[in-house]
Amino acid sequence: MKTVKAGVVGGTGYTGVELLRLLARHPGVELVAITSRKDAGTPVAEMFPSLRGRVSLAFSDPARTDLAACDVVFFATPHGVAMAEAQRLVDAGTRIIDLAADFRLRDLVEWRRWYKLDHAAPHLAAEAVYGLPELYRERIRTARIVANPGCYATSVQLGFLPLVAAGVVDTGHLIADAKSGVSGAGRKAELGLLYSEAADNFKAYNVGAHRHVPEIVQSLSEAAGGPVRVTFVPHLVPMIRGIHATLYARITREADFQSLFEKRYAGEPFVDVMPAGSTPDTRSVRASNLCRLAIHRPGGGDTLVVLSVIDNLAKGASGQAVQNMNIMFGLGETTGLEVVPVVP
Repeated sequence: MKTVKAGVVGGTGYTGVELLRLLARHPGVELVAITSRKDAGTPVAEMFPSLRGRVSLAFSDPARTDLAACDVVFFATPHGVAMAEAQRLVDAGTRIIDLAADFRLRDLVEWRRWYKLDHAAPHLAAEAVYGLPELYRERIRTARIVANPGCYATSVQLGFLPLVAAGVVDTGHLIADAKSGVSGAGRKAELGLLYSEAADNFKAYNVGAHRHVPEIVQSLSEAAGGPVRVTFVPHLVPMIRGIHATLYARITREADFQSLFEKRYAGEPFVDVMPAGSTPDTRSVRASNLCRLAIHRPGGGDTLVVLSVIDNLAKGASGQAVQNMNIMFGLGETTGLEVVPVVP
């Protein structure tokens, strides 16, 4: 098996440490750099004791780290960082997987509207590949830059994709009602994320204004071959990790919907279409790269309900990033990701 030299920029956040957890046990990866400006010089295992005996590196200052010596660099950073470094790295032959949003949208006017920045590398944004393997696997294989999807976007797209691609639902009125654990907000001190604020509480946020909406619309519109409109409402729930998306679509053409999902995802190693009427829960995917889906038709009416659950830090972020790396470097797609979900 080929050994891929990997670097992680921004290794101190939740997606960063999740990447390290997966890469440290990956048989085809050598971790050669883990950067953090604030914590440069600190041994990684000192900050994250879970990695003792697995990661011997210390965090390094990104300005003094030869990231161009890596085969692949993961950016587990806020938006705006990867696009500033991308040209130098791709010129050196290093491939990039960005877990932030710098390369997710092809329309850079739309990108600026949502992210309030001028794009630093528009020519690279044009060639970047959106990293949802179940839709863009062949493009990912040869990509120099992969834009890892957002966590909500992953759960919503995988749930709607078979329906919009088959043309059996009203693509102008899709509804996504999604709930995420607190780790989705990142590893930071913020009032609304404190235990006494988030525990024993349940609230919606960014209603109609969440940044994952345009990437959801972009990919589903391409799959549908025409415009798609999605009403998306995210919620914060008092758990650490996991996303549960309840998706609603009005039927426009009859089909065997269970069979439609089973055929669309046949052979997909990380999508589990459950028996009709199932109710997957977030615990069934915790710490794994799985998405579990279930299809319902309440009362035999004209509305389909799709339940989609993922771990927001795994299939919703770092696990999917490793899946993309495997595809890019010709490794077995499931390598390093054969993790049985953690229960309880």
